[in-house]
Amino acid sequence: MKNISILGATGSIGTQTLDVIRNSTNKINLIGITANSSVKKVIEIIDEFSPKYVAMMDKNCAKDIKDYCDANNLKIKVLGGIEGLIEIASLEEIDTVVTSVVGMIGLKPTMAAIEAGKDIALANKETLVVAGELVMNKAREKGVKILPVDSEHSAIFQSLSGYTSKDINKIILTASGGPFRGKKLEELKNVTVHEALKHPKWNMGKKISIDSATLMNKGLEVIEAHYLFDCDYDNIEIVVHPQSIIHSMVEYNDASIIAQLGSPDMRLPIQYALNYPDRVERIAKPISFYEIATLTFEKPDLHTFKCLDLAYKAGKEGGLATTILNGANEEAVALLLEEKIKFLQIAEIIEESLEYFKEEKSNELTLENIIDLDCRVRQYIRNKWY
Repeated sequence: MKNISILGATGSIGTQTLDVIRNSTNKINLIGITANSSVKKVIEIIDEFSPKYVAMMDKNCAKDIKDYCDANNLKIKVLGGIEGLIEIASLEEIDTVVTSVVGMIGLKPTMAAIEAGKDIALANKETLVVAGELVMNKAREKGVKILPVDSEHSAIFQSLSGYTSKDINKIILTASGGPFRGKKLEELKNVTVHEALKHPKWNMGKKISIDSATLMNKGLEVIEAHYLFDCDYDNIEIVVHPQSIIHSMVEYNDASIIAQLGSPDMRLPIQYALNYPDRVERIAKPISFYEIATLTFEKPDLHTFKCLDLAYKAGKEGGLATTILNGANEEAVALLLEEKIKFLQIAEIIEESLEYFKEEKSNELTLENIIDLDCRVRQYIRNKWY
Protein backbone atom coordinates (compact mmCIF):
# COMPACT_ATOMS: atom_id res chain seq x y z
CA MET A 1 0.00 0.00 0.00
CA LYS A 2 1.35 3.40 -1.02
CA ASN A 3 0.20 6.49 0.90
CA ILE A 4 0.01 9.72 -1.10
CA SER A 5 -0.99 13.37 -0.99
CA ILE A 6 -2.27 15.28 -4.02
CA LEU A 7 -1.49 18.98 -4.30
CA GLY A 8 -4.18 20.35 -6.62
CA ALA A 9 -6.69 17.52 -6.31
CA THR A 10 -9.53 19.28 -8.17
CA GLY A 11 -7.56 20.24 -11.30
CA SER A 12 -7.09 18.21 -14.47
CA ILE A 13 -4.13 16.11 -13.25
CA GLY A 14 -5.59 15.85 -9.76
CA THR A 15 -8.92 14.46 -10.93
CA GLN A 16 -7.19 11.99 -13.25
CA THR A 17 -4.98 10.91 -10.32
CA LEU A 18 -8.17 10.20 -8.37
CA ASP A 19 -9.30 7.98 -11.24
CA VAL A 20 -5.99 6.09 -11.08
CA ILE A 21 -6.59 5.55 -7.34
CA ARG A 22 -10.13 4.25 -8.07
CA ASN A 23 -8.64 1.69 -10.42
CA SER A 24 -5.71 0.73 -8.19
CA THR A 25 -7.48 -2.16 -6.36
CA ASN A 26 -6.64 -0.66 -2.96
CA LYS A 27 -2.91 -0.31 -3.66
CA ILE A 28 -2.90 3.49 -3.27
CA ASN A 29 -4.24 5.26 -0.18
CA LEU A 30 -5.13 8.97 -0.36
CA ILE A 31 -4.02 10.65 2.88
CA GLY A 32 -4.07 14.37 2.05
CA ILE A 33 -5.43 16.71 -0.61
CA THR A 34 -5.20 20.40 -1.39
CA ALA A 35 -7.26 22.70 -3.59
CA ASN A 36 -7.60 26.41 -4.19
CA SER A 37 -11.28 27.22 -3.71
CA SER A 38 -13.37 24.35 -5.17
CA VAL A 39 -15.39 23.56 -2.05
CA LYS A 40 -18.01 21.39 -3.79
CA LYS A 41 -15.41 19.21 -5.52
CA VAL A 42 -13.38 18.83 -2.32
CA ILE A 43 -16.48 17.70 -0.43
CA GLU A 44 -17.08 15.07 -3.13
CA ILE A 45 -13.48 13.85 -2.71
CA ILE A 46 -13.91 13.74 1.08
CA ASP A 47 -17.09 11.69 0.75
CA GLU A 48 -15.49 9.20 -1.64
CA PHE A 49 -11.89 8.87 -0.40
CA SER A 50 -11.96 9.97 3.29
CA PRO A 51 -8.57 11.74 3.38
CA LYS A 52 -7.20 12.57 6.84
CA TYR A 53 -5.96 16.04 5.82
CA VAL A 54 -7.39 18.78 3.59
CA ALA A 55 -5.87 22.18 2.78
CA MET A 56 -7.50 25.05 0.88
CA MET A 57 -5.42 27.95 -0.41
CA ASP A 58 -8.45 30.20 0.10
CA LYS A 59 -8.86 30.43 3.88
CA ASN A 60 -12.57 31.28 3.66
CA CYS A 61 -13.04 28.05 1.70
CA ALA A 62 -11.02 26.22 4.36
CA LYS A 63 -13.60 27.41 6.89
CA ASP A 64 -16.40 26.04 4.69
CA ILE A 65 -14.68 22.64 4.57
CA LYS A 66 -14.11 22.73 8.34
CA ASP A 67 -17.80 23.47 8.92
CA TYR A 68 -18.76 20.54 6.64
CA CYS A 69 -16.43 18.16 8.48
CA ASP A 70 -17.70 19.30 11.89
CA ALA A 71 -21.36 18.99 10.83
CA ASN A 72 -20.75 15.42 9.63
CA ASN A 73 -18.49 14.35 12.53
CA LEU A 74 -15.54 13.77 10.17
CA LYS A 75 -12.15 13.58 11.85
CA ILE A 76 -10.29 15.48 9.16
CA LYS A 77 -7.63 18.11 9.86
CA VAL A 78 -8.45 21.16 7.74
CA LEU A 79 -5.75 23.70 6.92
CA GLY A 80 -5.59 26.98 5.01
CA GLY A 81 -3.15 28.98 2.91
CA ILE A 82 0.32 28.08 1.64
CA GLU A 83 1.21 26.76 5.11
CA GLY A 84 -1.48 24.12 4.66
CA LEU A 85 -0.06 23.04 1.30
CA ILE A 86 3.41 22.76 2.83
CA GLU A 87 2.11 20.63 5.73
CA ILE A 88 0.22 18.26 3.45
CA ALA A 89 3.26 17.93 1.18
CA SER A 90 5.43 16.80 4.09
CA LEU A 91 3.11 14.58 6.17
CA GLU A 92 4.87 11.81 8.08
CA GLU A 93 2.32 9.21 6.89
CA ILE A 94 2.89 9.65 3.15
CA ASP A 95 5.40 8.13 0.73
CA THR A 96 4.73 10.21 -2.39
CA VAL A 97 3.38 13.66 -3.24
CA VAL A 98 1.62 14.31 -6.53
CA THR A 99 2.39 17.97 -7.27
CA SER A 100 -0.30 19.00 -9.74
CA VAL A 101 -0.94 22.59 -8.68
CA VAL A 102 -0.51 25.10 -11.50
CA GLY A 103 2.28 27.66 -11.48
CA MET A 104 4.86 28.96 -9.02
CA ILE A 105 2.59 28.13 -6.08
CA GLY A 106 3.98 24.59 -6.20
CA LEU A 107 7.59 25.55 -5.48
CA LYS A 108 7.57 25.85 -1.67
CA PRO A 109 5.45 22.72 -1.02
CA THR A 110 7.62 20.68 -3.41
CA MET A 111 10.82 21.80 -1.67
CA ALA A 112 9.22 21.01 1.71
CA ALA A 113 8.26 17.52 0.50
CA ILE A 114 11.79 16.83 -0.73
CA GLU A 115 13.23 18.12 2.55
CA ALA A 116 10.93 15.65 4.34
CA GLY A 117 12.21 12.80 2.15
CA LYS A 118 9.03 12.27 0.10
CA ASP A 119 9.18 11.03 -3.48
CA ILE A 120 7.69 13.49 -5.96
CA ALA A 121 5.29 12.61 -8.78
CA LEU A 122 5.94 15.85 -10.61
CA ALA A 123 3.22 17.42 -12.74
CA ASN A 124 3.99 21.03 -11.75
CA LYS A 125 6.58 21.88 -14.41
CA GLU A 126 7.05 25.48 -13.19
CA THR A 127 8.89 24.17 -10.11
CA LEU A 128 11.75 22.84 -12.23
CA VAL A 129 11.58 25.73 -14.69
CA VAL A 130 12.34 28.34 -12.01
CA ALA A 131 14.35 26.26 -9.53
CA GLY A 132 15.53 23.14 -11.36
CA GLU A 133 19.08 23.30 -10.03
CA LEU A 134 17.93 23.78 -6.42
CA VAL A 135 15.26 21.07 -6.66
CA MET A 136 17.46 18.40 -8.25
CA ASN A 137 20.37 19.10 -5.89
CA LYS A 138 18.09 18.80 -2.87
CA ALA A 139 16.51 15.61 -4.25
CA ARG A 140 19.94 14.03 -4.68
CA GLU A 141 20.95 15.13 -1.18
CA LYS A 142 17.81 13.57 0.35
CA GLY A 143 17.74 10.45 -1.83
CA VAL A 144 14.33 11.45 -3.21
CA LYS A 145 12.96 10.19 -6.54
CA ILE A 146 11.57 12.81 -8.93
CA LEU A 147 9.10 10.82 -11.04
CA PRO A 148 7.82 12.82 -14.02
CA VAL A 149 4.07 12.86 -14.67
CA ASP A 150 4.15 14.94 -17.87
CA SER A 151 3.54 12.45 -20.67
CA GLU A 152 6.68 13.59 -22.50
CA HIS A 153 9.03 13.37 -19.53
CA SER A 154 7.50 10.10 -18.42
CA ALA A 155 8.22 8.80 -21.94
CA ILE A 156 11.86 9.94 -21.73
CA PHE A 157 12.21 8.45 -18.24
CA GLN A 158 10.87 5.11 -19.52
CA SER A 159 12.97 5.24 -22.70
CA LEU A 160 16.16 5.81 -20.68
CA SER A 161 15.51 2.63 -18.64
CA GLY A 162 18.71 2.76 -16.63
CA TYR A 163 20.92 4.64 -19.09
CA THR A 164 22.30 8.09 -18.21
CA SER A 165 23.10 11.34 -20.01
CA LYS A 166 26.53 10.05 -21.07
CA ASP A 167 24.84 7.32 -23.14
CA ILE A 168 22.54 9.59 -25.15
CA ASN A 169 23.03 11.79 -28.19
CA LYS A 170 19.78 13.74 -27.83
CA ILE A 171 16.31 13.84 -26.36
CA ILE A 172 13.44 14.21 -28.81
CA LEU A 173 10.40 15.86 -27.20
CA THR A 174 7.22 15.43 -29.19
CA ALA A 175 4.59 18.17 -29.43
CA SER A 176 1.04 17.92 -30.70
CA GLY A 177 1.37 21.39 -32.21
CA GLY A 178 -1.70 22.62 -30.31
CA PRO A 179 -4.86 24.10 -31.83
CA PHE A 180 -2.96 26.47 -34.16
CA ARG A 181 -0.54 24.00 -35.74
CA GLY A 182 0.36 25.06 -39.28
CA LYS A 183 -0.95 28.60 -38.95
CA LYS A 184 1.18 31.69 -39.65
CA LEU A 185 1.49 34.91 -37.62
CA GLU A 186 -1.04 36.80 -39.72
CA GLU A 187 -3.67 34.11 -39.06
CA LEU A 188 -3.17 34.34 -35.29
CA LYS A 189 -3.71 38.09 -34.91
CA ASN A 190 -7.37 37.84 -34.00
CA VAL A 191 -7.80 34.32 -32.57
CA THR A 192 -10.11 34.11 -29.56
CA VAL A 193 -9.53 32.69 -26.09
CA HIS A 194 -12.08 29.99 -26.88
CA GLU A 195 -10.08 28.92 -29.95
CA ALA A 196 -6.83 28.91 -27.97
CA LEU A 197 -8.37 26.67 -25.29
CA LYS A 198 -9.59 24.08 -27.80
CA HIS A 199 -6.79 21.50 -27.78
CA PRO A 200 -7.16 18.82 -30.47
CA LYS A 201 -5.87 15.90 -28.38
CA TRP A 202 -5.50 16.49 -24.65
CA ASN A 203 -8.00 17.29 -21.89
CA MET A 204 -6.18 19.91 -19.79
CA GLY A 205 -6.71 22.93 -17.56
CA LYS A 206 -6.97 26.47 -18.96
CA LYS A 207 -3.41 27.63 -18.23
CA ILE A 208 -1.70 24.62 -19.78
CA SER A 209 -4.10 24.71 -22.74
CA ILE A 210 -3.04 28.29 -23.53
CA ASP A 211 0.62 27.29 -23.05
CA SER A 212 0.05 24.49 -25.54
CA ALA A 213 -1.45 26.94 -28.05
CA THR A 214 1.59 29.27 -27.80
CA LEU A 215 4.02 26.29 -27.59
CA MET A 216 5.32 27.77 -24.33
CA ASN A 217 4.26 24.47 -22.76
CA LYS A 218 6.87 22.77 -24.93
CA GLY A 219 9.43 25.45 -24.05
CA LEU A 220 8.87 24.83 -20.34
CA GLU A 221 9.21 21.10 -20.98
CA VAL A 222 12.59 21.69 -22.66
CA ILE A 223 13.83 23.44 -19.51
CA GLU A 224 12.33 20.71 -17.34
CA ALA A 225 14.02 17.99 -19.43
CA HIS A 226 17.36 19.79 -19.10
CA TYR A 227 17.21 19.43 -15.31
CA LEU A 228 15.49 16.04 -15.06
CA PHE A 229 17.86 14.28 -17.43
CA ASP A 230 21.02 16.42 -17.22
CA CYS A 231 20.87 17.09 -20.96
CA ASP A 232 22.34 20.12 -22.73
CA TYR A 233 19.81 22.41 -24.42
CA ASP A 234 21.46 21.89 -27.80
CA ASN A 235 20.70 18.18 -27.44
CA ILE A 236 16.96 18.61 -26.77
CA GLU A 237 14.99 18.62 -29.99
CA ILE A 238 11.29 19.38 -30.52
CA VAL A 239 9.35 17.42 -33.12
CA VAL A 240 5.70 18.22 -33.87
CA HIS A 241 3.76 14.95 -33.90
CA PRO A 242 0.04 15.73 -34.21
CA GLN A 243 -1.21 12.20 -33.52
CA SER A 244 0.24 12.32 -29.95
CA ILE A 245 0.97 8.59 -30.00
CA ILE A 246 4.77 8.80 -29.59
CA HIS A 247 5.14 10.71 -26.35
CA SER A 248 8.89 11.32 -26.69
CA MET A 249 12.10 9.57 -27.71
CA VAL A 250 15.75 9.16 -26.79
CA GLU A 251 18.47 8.89 -29.42
CA TYR A 252 21.51 7.02 -28.11
CA ASN A 253 25.16 7.45 -29.07
CA ASP A 254 24.92 4.55 -31.52
CA ALA A 255 22.03 6.32 -33.37
CA SER A 256 19.43 3.88 -31.99
CA ILE A 257 16.19 5.59 -30.98
CA ILE A 258 13.95 4.27 -28.21
CA ALA A 259 10.45 5.72 -27.88
CA GLN A 260 7.44 5.30 -25.59
CA LEU A 261 4.08 5.04 -27.32
CA GLY A 262 0.57 5.02 -25.91
CA SER A 263 -2.86 6.55 -26.20
CA PRO A 264 -3.11 10.29 -25.35
CA ASP A 265 -4.39 9.63 -21.82
CA MET A 266 -2.72 11.36 -18.86
CA ARG A 267 -3.76 8.55 -16.54
CA LEU A 268 -1.05 6.38 -18.12
CA PRO A 269 1.99 8.45 -16.95
CA ILE A 270 0.25 9.16 -13.61
CA GLN A 271 -0.25 5.44 -13.04
CA TYR A 272 3.35 4.71 -13.99
CA ALA A 273 4.72 7.35 -11.59
CA LEU A 274 2.60 6.15 -8.67
CA ASN A 275 3.47 2.48 -9.17
CA TYR A 276 7.10 2.82 -10.32
CA PRO A 277 8.98 0.57 -10.95
CA ASP A 278 6.01 -1.82 -11.32
CA ARG A 279 3.67 -1.93 -14.30
CA VAL A 280 0.16 -2.66 -13.12
CA GLU A 281 -3.27 -3.37 -14.55
CA ARG A 282 -4.25 -1.42 -17.66
CA ILE A 283 -6.13 1.87 -17.22
CA ALA A 284 -5.59 3.50 -20.64
CA LYS A 285 -7.06 2.31 -23.90
CA PRO A 286 -4.46 0.34 -25.90
CA ILE A 287 -3.44 1.66 -29.30
CA SER A 288 -4.03 -0.19 -32.55
CA PHE A 289 -1.51 0.43 -35.32
CA TYR A 290 -4.08 -0.74 -37.86
CA GLU A 291 -6.43 2.07 -36.76
CA ILE A 292 -3.70 4.73 -36.52
CA ALA A 293 -2.16 3.80 -39.89
CA THR A 294 -0.06 7.00 -40.16
CA LEU A 295 2.31 8.83 -37.83
CA THR A 296 3.62 12.20 -39.04
CA PHE A 297 6.36 14.57 -37.90
CA GLU A 298 7.05 18.27 -38.52
CA LYS A 299 9.59 20.90 -37.55
CA PRO A 300 8.23 23.55 -35.14
CA ASP A 301 7.80 27.10 -36.49
CA LEU A 302 9.86 29.24 -34.09
CA HIS A 303 8.99 32.43 -35.96
CA THR A 304 5.24 32.04 -35.49
CA PHE A 305 5.47 30.42 -32.06
CA LYS A 306 8.01 32.75 -30.53
CA CYS A 307 7.41 31.54 -26.96
CA LEU A 308 9.27 28.32 -27.73
CA ASP A 309 12.30 30.26 -28.95
CA LEU A 310 12.20 32.52 -25.87
CA ALA A 311 12.17 29.47 -23.59
CA TYR A 312 15.24 27.97 -25.28
CA LYS A 313 17.09 31.29 -24.96
CA ALA A 314 16.15 31.76 -21.28
CA GLY A 315 17.16 28.19 -20.50
CA LYS A 316 20.56 28.65 -22.12
CA GLU A 317 21.09 31.93 -20.25
CA GLY A 318 20.43 30.10 -17.00
CA GLY A 319 20.39 31.76 -13.59
CA LEU A 320 17.18 33.68 -12.95
CA ALA A 321 16.25 34.11 -16.63
CA THR A 322 13.77 31.25 -16.42
CA THR A 323 12.13 32.83 -13.36
CA ILE A 324 11.46 35.96 -15.43
CA LEU A 325 10.23 33.85 -18.34
CA ASN A 326 7.85 31.82 -16.20
CA GLY A 327 6.44 34.71 -14.15
CA ALA A 328 5.85 36.80 -17.26
CA ASN A 329 4.17 33.89 -19.03
CA GLU A 330 1.83 33.14 -16.12
CA GLU A 331 0.73 36.76 -15.91
CA ALA A 332 0.35 37.10 -19.68
CA VAL A 333 -1.77 33.95 -19.85
CA ALA A 334 -3.96 35.30 -17.04
CA LEU A 335 -4.39 38.54 -19.02
CA LEU A 336 -5.42 36.59 -22.10
CA LEU A 337 -7.94 34.49 -20.15
CA GLU A 338 -9.44 37.74 -18.85
CA GLU A 339 -9.47 39.01 -22.46
CA LYS A 340 -7.31 42.03 -21.62
CA ILE A 341 -4.73 41.22 -24.31
CA LYS A 342 -4.61 39.39 -27.65
CA PHE A 343 -3.03 35.99 -28.19
CA LEU A 344 0.17 37.21 -29.86
CA GLN A 345 0.81 39.71 -27.06
CA ILE A 346 1.78 36.86 -24.73
CA ALA A 347 5.17 36.50 -26.45
CA GLU A 348 5.58 40.29 -26.60
CA ILE A 349 5.04 40.65 -22.84
CA ILE A 350 7.48 37.83 -22.06
CA GLU A 351 10.16 39.27 -24.35
CA GLU A 352 9.70 42.75 -22.90
CA SER A 353 9.97 41.40 -19.33
CA LEU A 354 13.16 39.48 -20.12
CA GLU A 355 14.67 42.71 -21.43
CA TYR A 356 13.39 44.89 -18.56
CA PHE A 357 14.82 42.57 -15.87
CA LYS A 358 17.97 41.59 -17.76
CA GLU A 359 20.29 42.89 -15.01
CA GLU A 360 18.64 40.50 -12.53
CA LYS A 361 19.36 37.31 -14.48
CA SER A 362 22.83 36.76 -13.05
CA ASN A 363 21.86 37.28 -9.38
CA GLU A 364 22.51 34.37 -7.01
CA LEU A 365 20.14 31.43 -7.51
CA THR A 366 18.42 31.09 -4.13
CA LEU A 367 14.83 30.28 -3.20
CA GLU A 368 14.44 33.78 -1.73
CA ASN A 369 15.75 35.49 -4.88
CA ILE A 370 13.51 33.37 -7.11
CA ILE A 371 10.39 34.22 -5.12
CA ASP A 372 11.30 37.92 -4.87
CA LEU A 373 12.03 38.30 -8.59
CA ASP A 374 8.91 36.36 -9.54
CA CYS A 375 6.81 38.79 -7.46
CA ARG A 376 8.45 41.84 -9.07
CA VAL A 377 7.99 40.51 -12.60
CA ARG A 378 4.31 39.92 -11.94
CA GLN A 379 3.87 43.36 -10.37
CA TYR A 380 5.58 45.01 -13.34
CA ILE A 381 3.15 43.33 -15.75
CA ARG A 382 0.08 44.03 -13.59
CA ASN A 383 1.00 47.71 -13.27
CA LYS A 384 1.41 48.02 -17.03
CA TRP A 385 -1.45 45.90 -18.35
CA TYR A 386 -4.23 45.71 -15.76
